[in-house]
Amino acid sequence: MSLPDKAFPVSWDQFHRDARALAWRISGQGKDWHAIVAITRGGLVPAAIICRELGIRMIETVCIASYHDYSEQGELRVIKSIGEKLLENGGEGVLVIDDLTDTGKTAKIVRDMMPKAHFATVYAKPQGRPLIDTFVTEVSQDTWIYFPWDMGFTYQEPIAKGHRG
Repeated sequence: MSLPDKAFPVSWDQFHRDARALAWRISGQGKDWHAIVAITRGGLVPAAIICRELGIRMIETVCIASYHDYSEQGELRVIKSIGEKLLENGGEGVLVIDDLTDTGKTAKIVRDMMPKAHFATVYAKPQGRPLIDTFVTEVSQDTWIYFPWDMGFTYQEPIAKGHRG
């Protein structure tokens, strides 16, 4: 794995603060959101925080797999789509939550499914930024964000990596 030019390690405390800040920004828009769609896997943690803060009970996931090695994003494939009910009316009144928009490829896939949904991420990079409606922190394109679930005292390979049959 080639190392990025810049590293941005994020602790659990910092991520929680940033996700709550995202909830504040979303709540300030005065809309009545009826559901959240979390883009898995990265969107699960911020979606849990945001649904609590905004009192949203309807939570759905869209599962998009990328074949990559943590240094480059590969081909994307939808492995679980969004329920038909939330797709009605282009996703109007639905929040789509992810941890990060990088190139914007994942957001584009979901935006095509739900063009009227509101897209929010905790972090945004310049290439993906045009596809996002609300975010908290922008980082440069050449920055690698180390999320707390990816780290121990040093970077931790996922347990399942290398254990597939």
